[in-house]
Amino acid sequence: MQTVKLSENVIPLTDVKINPGKLVKQAVDSHRPMLLTSRGRGVAVLQGVADFEAKDEERRFMRAIVQGLFDLEEGREISLADVKKQLNLGDYPRRLAH
Repeated sequence: MQTVKLSENVIPLTDVKINPGKLVKQAVDSHRPMLLTSRGRGVAVLQGVADFEAKDEERRFMRAIVQGLFDLEEGREISLADVKKQLNLGDYPRRLAH
C-alpha cells in the first residue's frame, strides 16, 4: 500500500481561486490528495471522488475485520450454517453452479 504524504502536495487557497480546474484535474490524474492551506495551516484536502470512495471502502472493510476479530476474542461467534440461514443463502455456493 502506498503511503500518502500530504506535505508533498501543499496548495495555498489562493492558488485554488486562480485555477481550480487545473488543481482538480491534477488531483484526479495523480491519484494523490492535496492539502489546501490558509495562512500556512492545513484546512482541507482535495481528492478525486473515485480515490476517496476507494479509500473509504478500504477503511470500512478494515474496521469490519477489526470488529470481527474483537468479536471472536470476546466469544461472540456464530456458525457458517447460522450465517447462511440469517442471510437466506440456502445451499450457497452450489446454487451458482445451476
